[in-house]
Amino acid sequence: MQLWTQIVCEIGFRKLNAFFSLLGLTLAVIIVVASQLIAESDERETRRVTRDMGFNLRLIPAETDLGQFYRDGFSQFAMDVTTLDRLATQLTNNVSFNHLVGSLRRGYTVNGQSVLLVGLSKTYVAPGQGKKPMGFVIKTNTIHIGSEISRFHGKNKGDTMQVGMQKFKVSNDPIETGTSDDITIFARLEDVQSILGLTGKINEIEAIDCLCLTADEDPLTILRKEIGDILPDVQVVHKQKLADARAKQRQTREKVNAVVLPSVLLASAVWVALLAVFNVRDRRQEIGVLRALGKSGWCIAGLFLGKAVLLGFVAAVFGVVFGMWTVLEFGPSLFPVTKKAIQINHLLAFQLVFATPFFAAFSSFIPAMLAVSHDPAETLRED
Repeated sequence: MQLWTQIVCEIGFRKLNAFFSLLGLTLAVIIVVASQLIAESDERETRRVTRDMGFNLRLIPAETDLGQFYRDGFSQFAMDVTTLDRLATQLTNNVSFNHLVGSLRRGYTVNGQSVLLVGLSKTYVAPGQGKKPMGFVIKTNTIHIGSEISRFHGKNKGDTMQVGMQKFKVSNDPIETGTSDDITIFARLEDVQSILGLTGKINEIEAIDCLCLTADEDPLTILRKEIGDILPDVQVVHKQKLADARAKQRQTREKVNAVVLPSVLLASAVWVALLAVFNVRDRRQEIGVLRALGKSGWCIAGLFLGKAVLLGFVAAVFGVVFGMWTVLEFGPSLFPVTKKAIQINHLLAFQLVFATPFFAAFSSFIPAMLAVSHDPAETLRED
C-alpha cells in the first residue's frame, strides 16, 4: 500500500513526465482500437455490399469443357432458347435477379477477318423492380461492331456491312475498349441464329446481379442449387471480378495492419522508455539518497515499474473509451450499409486494459534497471 502511495506522489510530483507518458500510451491504444474496429467494419461492409451487388453468373451447357470455354470465350455446345424462359419464370423466392440475357456466341469469319459473333436475346428484367434493360438495344437489321472490325473493314456508324448472306446497318460509333468487344459483332439473337443455322438455340445465359435472399453464409452454393434444380442440363460459372476485388482489398488491409500496428507499438514503447530514461537521469540524486537510506534496488525499481503499470492502466481505459467512441460516432458515415452492426468490442477492450499496463512496464524495465544499477556513493559524490 505504501508503494502505491509513493507511486501516486511520484506521478503528482513529475506531472509533465507522467502526462507525456500517458499521452503516448493513450494515443497508441486509440490507434489500435480504431484500426481494429475499422478493419472489422470494413470487412463487414465489403461482405454486405458484395452480397447486395449479387453474382454475375454465366450459365452454359453442361457438357462444355471449361478449359476450352475460357480459351474461346464461348461454349461449343448449344441449348434450347426455351431454357431462358424456364429460368426466368421458375426461380423460387429464395433467388432474385436484375437481368437475364440469353446469347449465341460463335467464332466467325467476315471477309477474311476472324471475329466473335454474338446474338443477344431480349433482356428479362426482374419483375416488380421497374428496371430498364441493361446495355444497348439492337434493332432489326442493325449490328454493333468493335473498333478493330471498323478499322479492318472501314465501316462506321450508318454504313452497311454484310455478315454471312445478310446485310446490316452499323448502328454504333466504334470505340476501342481494349477487350474482346473490339473484335465482336453484336446482333439480334434471331439474326445470328439465322446466319449460323442454329434456329432456336443459345449457348449462354448471363444472370446479372443474381442474389440469394436467404441468410446462408455461402449464397453462391444456394444459387447453384436453385438454378441446378430448374436447369439440370447447365453448369454455372461465376464471374470472379467481385470476389477477386474483395480478396485483394482484404490482402491490402492485412498488409497495412501488419505494418501500421507494429510501428505504433514500437514507437509507443520507445516513447515511454525515453521518458523513463529522462526521469531516471533527472532523479539520480534522489535515487542515490534513497539507496543511502537503505531502500533496496527492487523497491526503487518497483516505484518506476509501478508508475508505468498505473499509467498504462489509465491510458488503456481512456484509449479504449475514446477509440470506441470515435468509431461509434463517425463509423456510420464511413460504413452506411452496415452502420447498425458497428458496436463495442468487449473482448478487445478487456485485452487492451489487461495488456497495456504490462506493455508499459516492459517499456520501462530497462530504465528501471538503470535506476538501481548506480552506486549511491558515486551518485552523491558527483553532486
